Amino acid sequence: MESTVPTIAILLAGVVVVVGGILFLRLHAFLALTLAAFLVAALTPQTALQRYFFEQESLSVVDIADDGAVLLGGRKAAGLQSGDRLQVIGQSEGGNWEPVGMLRVDGPASEASALPLRAFPAEGNVSPADLQAGRLLAVTPASTLSVTSKLKQTIGGRVAEGFGNTCMKIGILIAMAGIIGKCLLDSGAADRIVRTALRWFGEPGAPVAFMSSGFLLGVPVFFDTVFYLMIPLGKAMRMRTGRNYLLYVLTIVCGATMAHSLVPPTPGPLLVAEELNVNLGTMILAGSIVGLFCAAFGLLYASMANRIWDLPLRDSPDMSLAELEELAQVDESQLPSFGIAILPILLPVVLISGYTIIQQQPFGLVLSPDANRVAATLGDKNIALVLSALVAIVMLVWQKRTTRQELSHAVGAALSSAGVIILITAAGGAFGAVLRQTGVASLISQLPRTSPIVICSLAFLITTAIRTAQGSATVAMITAVGILSGLARDGNLGFHPVYLALAIGCGSKPIAWMNDSGFWVITRMSGMTEAEGLKFITPMTTCMGLVGLAVVLAGVTLFPMAG
Repeated sequence: MESTVPTIAILLAGVVVVVGGILFLRLHAFLALTLAAFLVAALTPQTALQRYFFEQESLSVVDIADDGAVLLGGRKAAGLQSGDRLQVIGQSEGGNWEPVGMLRVDGPASEASALPLRAFPAEGNVSPADLQAGRLLAVTPASTLSVTSKLKQTIGGRVAEGFGNTCMKIGILIAMAGIIGKCLLDSGAADRIVRTALRWFGEPGAPVAFMSSGFLLGVPVFFDTVFYLMIPLGKAMRMRTGRNYLLYVLTIVCGATMAHSLVPPTPGPLLVAEELNVNLGTMILAGSIVGLFCAAFGLLYASMANRIWDLPLRDSPDMSLAELEELAQVDESQLPSFGIAILPILLPVVLISGYTIIQQQPFGLVLSPDANRVAATLGDKNIALVLSALVAIVMLVWQKRTTRQELSHAVGAALSSAGVIILITAAGGAFGAVLRQTGVASLISQLPRTSPIVICSLAFLITTAIRTAQGSATVAMITAVGILSGLARDGNLGFHPVYLALAIGCGSKPIAWMNDSGFWVITRMSGMTEAEGLKFITPMTTCMGLVGLAVVLAGVTLFPMAG
């Protein structure tokens, strides 16, 4: 228990800096997350760092044989041979982790496979049971040198390493997503998608059109921007029909907000997938399925709310109704065709998800080495987003006859906006990295695991608490995955980590109120009062998050996809 208290205290201190900095001091999310990362890194004791780094380098103990041999498996055991000696690391009375004995590798356990390897205690007081329980760790001599080097890192070095590793994973993706979103807006492609959906579904199906368009556009475009784009069309529909304005507003919200938290390449689900080692194609497919369940419930909720309450059409602070009507009446001849408009959105989804699908059983295809290399290249998340961004740029240039100067300005504006998101997300990655070094993953892994339902519910509740306290869904997801990622990294979840990612995404929906920037965007642009926002928006997003959790719990129970 003595080692548990400091870990909890450090975790709480970091969360308080993030939540308190954003909520009370009004700090930018990047600054709050960075300060929290430095604080956690400074408070983490050396013994916790030793344990964390040795755990990262240790070999996996599969089982203990009847004759006392330790069976070693995993990637780090693959290069070992008979006669190799391994160091056994344990915690001394002073608390430091240091060598306490040796293991001698005795060759593979069977002739059929090189793994697992058999190893016997060779020196010191080495208990196989302690190795299996994780109280002792087996590492190679080279790994010991690597840990020694890592322990010499400064506080700033550890924070910077976490920041850089996150940038490496998500930097290109978010930058390209920013360019795609900007080009969709400037070229009129986003407007075309919404108008086509409205034409397909007609006036009676306008809510479905708004919900589906919001969900589709919410994949590459940030929620605030999607709402800015679509609310004029919702107001125009209200002007034409004279009714159902609340229904139009809520259906725009329910589609866009779920894609924002569940479907990459938006920053929150993108970082969560990377931190939990979830394939991006898998996250896109699973996030779309759960998100559509939630959005469908939101559509039902909006229909019921519209029958009970009425939201009058009012002028918004930034634009009059006359200006909004003029914006919504842009001649369709000035917009790109639907096929071209939707291509930048579908292209990366098809490339990334397609490559993921063809690798899975029973869909696995036998491709020639050259064909497999091409498929792997095109299915790479960075390549797919770059290709999509190029298509979006060509579409903008062709549609608007954009000059090089105008194109440079548009791309620069997109990258400027994306740069802020990259900074926030990378700072969150640094915060998560130093949190893991405190041993919080080991602390959480000691919780009862009788059912995956417990773990997914815990992830949902942690994310919900952080979201409710500080407002930002993205920051809540970033902070929560930093706390929980160790559960997936230890390989003992018992179910596919995509369910953990989805639970975190669903947990970022409750509870939207006045500390959420999206809450203010919705209320101000739609003409709602704050009381109306709490009455209409807050219950809907909270219920959608709970529906998403129910879908995740059903999925992880029926189709755990373990291994």
